[in-house]
This record gives sequence, structure tokens and C-alpha cells, in this order.
Amino acid sequence: MYKAVFTDMDGTLLTEQHTVSHITQKKISQLISKGILVIPISARPLHGMLHITEHVFPQDIPVVSLNGSYIWHKESIIYQAAVPLAEAEAVNKLATKYPVSAMYYSQMEWYANDHTDAVKKEQKITPVHATVQPFEKTIAAWTEKKTGPNKILIAGDPAVILAVEQEMLQFFGHTVNIFKSQPKYVEVMNREASKTKAMQFIMDMYGLKQEEVIAIGDNYNDKGMIEFAGLGIAMGNAPDEIKAAADMVTDTNNRDGVASVLDKIFA
Repeated sequence: MYKAVFTDMDGTLLTEQHTVSHITQKKISQLISKGILVIPISARPLHGMLHITEHVFPQDIPVVSLNGSYIWHKESIIYQAAVPLAEAEAVNKLATKYPVSAMYYSQMEWYANDHTDAVKKEQKITPVHATVQPFEKTIAAWTEKKTGPNKILIAGDPAVILAVEQEMLQFFGHTVNIFKSQPKYVEVMNREASKTKAMQFIMDMYGLKQEEVIAIGDNYNDKGMIEFAGLGIAMGNAPDEIKAAADMVTDTNNRDGVASVLDKIFA
């Protein structure tokens, strides 16, 4: 018997209009009313999730943001992990070699080195305004506050991002977690931050076993949780690599794939 569903947001729970359909909202409410936990888990920053999740999920449901590096529950942060500043500096230095945009998410704030098209696009789905300033100023503030970025997002052309990912894995793969969330995005987190680790953290909170949880996702940063879950489900719009890693493949995010597969499982 499955007791919890972890669902990605963009490309999974959300349509391409960044909304949750009425059909999917109704299915989530039905499951929660039956005691099934349904937990949103996303690469988005928390402030890019709450304006959506507050209309879909009860207030007592954990919200997992920034690929598992920042978890919100009952008006409090119950887990966070930041990229060490030495690694953040090294990643920034590497990124400057390529025609990419670097963005840094630290708790409820986010920063960018330049006001690029990629930053403008991210701003459209992010209620909090980005602080655009030289990286040196950003890292100086983190040093003073003894904090750092929960996630670094590097955005660019897919071919360039592939090259960036390969170089980062070569030099930093043993010290930080590196995932592609889309072909045009590569993301860097603390070694103790991933969607899979966030699942394990929440499973411990609720006393859940691996075979009791479902994970649904559509992209490369969802692969770990899809493989880890008792039942891993890939969206119909997922890359073939992610579909191959899943136990099941459902319909696309624009055709209520989440609601459809949950109807079958919890019939």
C-alpha cells in the first residue's frame, strides 16, 4: 500500500502555463483526504513554489524546494544545505569561461551576475526580484553572514550546458551535487542536497518505508528519486533516459499525466 507521493512541479505537476489543472488538483485533494501524503518537490526556489502550492496543498504538507536543499514545513525551514563558498567561487569562475548565465539561490533571495535573457525568463516565474550585482559583492555578503547559495543555476544553450556539466563533474563532482534539470540548465547543490535525500528526510519524519512511496518526475534531476522510490513514474514528456529508469510511464504534463496515473494506482 502506497502512503506517499512525491511529485516534481515543472514538466510534471504543472502544465506549460505553470498552472495545476483542476483535474490534478481534485485528485490531489482526494488522496490527501484519504490520508495519502502528496508532496511537491522541485528545483524551484521556495518563493517560486508557495504562490502555487498554497492553493493546491494543505498548510501542513512539506514543500521541498531547490532540489532538496531547502525544505519548508508548517511556516518553518526544517532543512537546508548550502554550497561551500570555496566551491561556489570555483563554479562561478568556471562559468565565466562560457556564454552562460549564472544565478545563485540563497534561502529566500536570489542573485545574478548580469541581467541576461535567462535571468529575465526566470524572473517571470519568480515573485521575488533578483539582486543583480558582481559576484564578488554577493560572496562578500555571504561571507559576512556565514551563509551561501543553496543552489547555483547555470543556464545556456544545451550544447554549451553539456560542456559546462562535463567540466564541472570532472573538477567538482566529488565535492558537490551536479544535475541537469533541463537540457539548458545545470544545477549545483551541496552534497547533502538532492531530491532523493529530501525524500529520505521526509520519509524519516513520517516513518515511511521505501516500498510505500511513489515518485513522479520528468527530467534528469528526477532520475534519482524515480529510481529510489518503491514505484518510480516518468512523465510522457520526459527524455528517454528518464523513461527507461522508471517503473511506469504516464501521459504528459499538459494531458494530466499525474492525475491519470494516480487514478490507476489508487483505483
